[in-house]
Amino acid sequence: MHERITALFREHFGVIPDSVLEMAGDGSSRRYQRIRGADGRTAIGAVGPDRSENRAFLSYSRSLRRAGLPVPEIYAADEEAGVWLEQDLGDTTLFDALEEARSAGPAGFPEEMIPVYERVLSWLPRFQVDGHRAVDYGVAYPRAAFDRQSIAWDLNYFKYHFCKLAHLPFDEARMEKDFRRLASFLLRADTDFFLYRDFQSRNVMLRDGEPWFIDYQGGRRGAPQYDVASLLYDAKADLPDPLRERLLEGYLDALAARVPVDRPRFRELYRGYVLVRVLQALGAYGYRGFFERKPRFLRSVPYAARNLERILARGLPVPVPELETVLGRIVTRFAPAPGTPEDETGLVVYLYSFSYRRGYPEDVSGHGGGYVFDCRALPNPGRLESYRDLTGRDPDVARYLEGQIETDAFWTGVLGLVEPQVQAYLGRGFTALTVSFGCTGGQHRSVYFAERLAAHLERAFPSIRVRLHHREEPYWP
Repeated sequence: MHERITALFREHFGVIPDSVLEMAGDGSSRRYQRIRGADGRTAIGAVGPDRSENRAFLSYSRSLRRAGLPVPEIYAADEEAGVWLEQDLGDTTLFDALEEARSAGPAGFPEEMIPVYERVLSWLPRFQVDGHRAVDYGVAYPRAAFDRQSIAWDLNYFKYHFCKLAHLPFDEARMEKDFRRLASFLLRADTDFFLYRDFQSRNVMLRDGEPWFIDYQGGRRGAPQYDVASLLYDAKADLPDPLRERLLEGYLDALAARVPVDRPRFRELYRGYVLVRVLQALGAYGYRGFFERKPRFLRSVPYAARNLERILARGLPVPVPELETVLGRIVTRFAPAPGTPEDETGLVVYLYSFSYRRGYPEDVSGHGGGYVFDCRALPNPGRLESYRDLTGRDPDVARYLEGQIETDAFWTGVLGLVEPQVQAYLGRGFTALTVSFGCTGGQHRSVYFAERLAAHLERAFPSIRVRLHHREEPYWP
């Protein structure tokens, strides 16, 4: 593939490549190289293993570019081999520019980024309207429209790759009923638009201050609400709600300049598309983070949970009681404490209790370090009738455990390991440590020690933040 890409460069530019640099991946299976010729000209060489996805990208790129939209030019392609050569748009994404502006300025959303977002959103109606007229949906992959089947795929992606992998309990039948109701609501929207599908800050390149757009290969016919929701609720971009409202109004003005817009109806349906887009993103974070073990995706989960918290506070657009319960559990477990910025410096200690019957808890910090303490050698209060329906939070269970000689030795061992580790992490500027306690049912011993350690660490180390989660709590009596 390397040889074929460099051959395409030589055939197109008429010069031999001087250097080939592997580029960081984007979370997909595609691979990219920056190729530089002896005359200084550059291009991006791409390898895509999925022929259907490649065909959609190449066809859309040519069609959108002919429609006057700022997408990369395709210089040459060998579709049979799955390689192509495209315009080099540089290295700065909208997200990169936002992060740089945040690090250089005061707290809050950088004022200088607002006109950049406005410029990006001024292009979106052109993609949705002009792009709709220009592209060939016959090459769309994997679906020609964001229809009921596509919506079901997104919702099940959330269910199986986030809820299941994060061990969030739910009733399958009731969840499916809620999904069908939400899909019916979404399908009330006008779908005669090009749905970009992944219109978010990492898919917008900035070159000489102007936006260019990439990664639209999943595009299909669909509702315009989806794409604007994708950008405004992009998790780690973390736009404040007043700015979201301002940008949404600006987008609607731009859309209304091209097609008639019923604003109240658009906004009503928009709430549903915000929800489904956040759920789809959580599915991606779960798959890439929990399953593929890529930490940067897990670091987006608290931001998405904070978005869900705001969505729940405003009320869901349709009654979906089982889904609403699950969303509440995500907020409780993953959202930062009120008033705590997720990027605040300092150490976070993640504490878990769990049942060994359901496996180890996932490392949501993405760092993979810490301790797992096995409480099963200690006397089990759950075997006694008087404690069976209680938990490790109850004083009677605490008194029982504290009356056992084994408890003191176990606790001394825990502190002997955890306290020096916390001290070392603070001294070295580390940001996350995970400590988990497991027992048979995840209800008594593990809960008691997780609660006890949380209280101890908060007293002993006032500068740290402690996040405590009892994984089996929904199953307790």
